[in-house]
Amino acid sequence: MATEEKEVKKASEGDTIKVVKGEQKGKEGKVLLVRENSVIIQTGKHQETGEPIKTVVNHKNYKRVK
Repeated sequence: MATEEKEVKKASEGDTIKVVKGEQKGKEGKVLLVRENSVIIQTGKHQETGEPIKTVVNHKNYKRVK
């Protein structure tokens, strides 16, 4: 049985990505940390506290912004 795996181009730390699937669809963010199956991105800062807003995105659910 032949199985074909899609090669997913992973983002690197510092890259800007756009979420294409899921709850955060359409949002852009800067990659803070790359993990085996996902990346952690910062999508903005909380207006009152100034703390970064972070989310985890699976490698299949984003595209790198050029």
